Amino acid sequence: MEPEETPGLAEQAADIAEIGEGLIGQAQVFLESLLRPWNAYQIGIALGVFLLAYLVGKPLQHRLHEWLRAREGWPKWRLRGVLVLHKRLRGVLFVVLIWCAVLIMREVTWPSHSYILGIIANLATAWLIVTFATRLIGNAPLRSIVRWGAWAWVTLNILGITDESIALLDSIALTIGEFRLSVWLVLQAIVILALFLFAARFLSRTTSARIRANEDISPSMRELTVKFIQVVLYGAAFFIGLRAVGFDLTGLAVLSGAIGVGIGFGLQKVVSNLVSGVIILMDKSIKPGDVITVGETFGWINSLGARYVSITTRNGKEYLIPNEDLITTQVVNWSHSNDFVRLDIYFGTAYGDNPHDVRRIAIEAAKSVDRVLSFRPPVCHIVGFGDSSVDYILRFWITDPTQGLTNIRGNVYLALWDAFQENGISIPFPQREVKMLEGSELSTKALD
Repeated sequence: MEPEETPGLAEQAADIAEIGEGLIGQAQVFLESLLRPWNAYQIGIALGVFLLAYLVGKPLQHRLHEWLRAREGWPKWRLRGVLVLHKRLRGVLFVVLIWCAVLIMREVTWPSHSYILGIIANLATAWLIVTFATRLIGNAPLRSIVRWGAWAWVTLNILGITDESIALLDSIALTIGEFRLSVWLVLQAIVILALFLFAARFLSRTTSARIRANEDISPSMRELTVKFIQVVLYGAAFFIGLRAVGFDLTGLAVLSGAIGVGIGFGLQKVVSNLVSGVIILMDKSIKPGDVITVGETFGWINSLGARYVSITTRNGKEYLIPNEDLITTQVVNWSHSNDFVRLDIYFGTAYGDNPHDVRRIAIEAAKSVDRVLSFRPPVCHIVGFGDSSVDYILRFWITDPTQGLTNIRGNVYLALWDAFQENGISIPFPQREVKMLEGSELSTKALD
């Protein structure tokens, strides 16, 4: 017994065949009309105009290029506009010449004898406008997609086969129960979602720029507000776009359940980093510009992301630290409540040097370094009597840890060296005595 054919599929196949036959019939009529004499010479005129625009456009492009090179002082936006015109000069000439041909034909003959020329002129004009308009899109792949889509749409409208094309695309569909997904619905969803996401991106960038420029809000709250606005805008654009094309959002219940299972099994770290990022932004423990130390990494925070924190070090490396690590490990924030940072250096002098003079000279030497604060003066203390030296600690303050810590320590050590040399303070080094046991012999040997 042969299986029964599904009624839905049979009806769809019949609709597609009927619409296809209609489009084929229109194409046959159009091709037959081209063979008529008054239509054939219109095609010939259009080809002649194209050839003329090509031949005339080449020397004009060369002259425009030379003229453009002499305008180096112009603003960049003006130069870019003229450069776009330079690249499309032949198309502009073709549009101008074809419309001249249409106007002349309408004056000297019947309007029906210039009908095809009018269609070609309208198509060329619409394509040229789309080309110039899509230059405003900075992303090259997105610009190409929008351009080709707009070209197809205006072509169908000018040729008058928009309804037939929509019916054909809508007849190609996949039906699952009460859910019907057609090619036309997918195309509508892509276009509408793209428009809503573009609007959300524009609003997000504008709002983020204003929030980040507001100095009355703390940096961490600014970042948290920006992230919240981005999530709300993009989420709203996605769901509103789906509703605008008639997509039933109740069908996302199964998808949300699957996402929940995936989060439970495989996305623990991702969710942990996201939650940790929100906690960091809310408790204001770190913020952009803070100087921190995480493990062996020392640098300043460049940006706070949803998943990681970007830290730039003095050697130019940029570390991406997961937010979870900043919550669960010890973090040294050198500028959490203020920018003051105290640094300690150790040194020793000989026992024959006066400790009072050593302390005074060391403090004056530290004060002579540019980055050392004067309103928080350095201090110097004795911390012990070593085997061969009196040991000291010198403490001083700075307010610019982003400029580096090793270099300021090195400058203070160098200032100490110069000051000790000028004042006769010596820095001892360990000395060892070697004793010969009774009965032992010491022999020497000359090397060749």
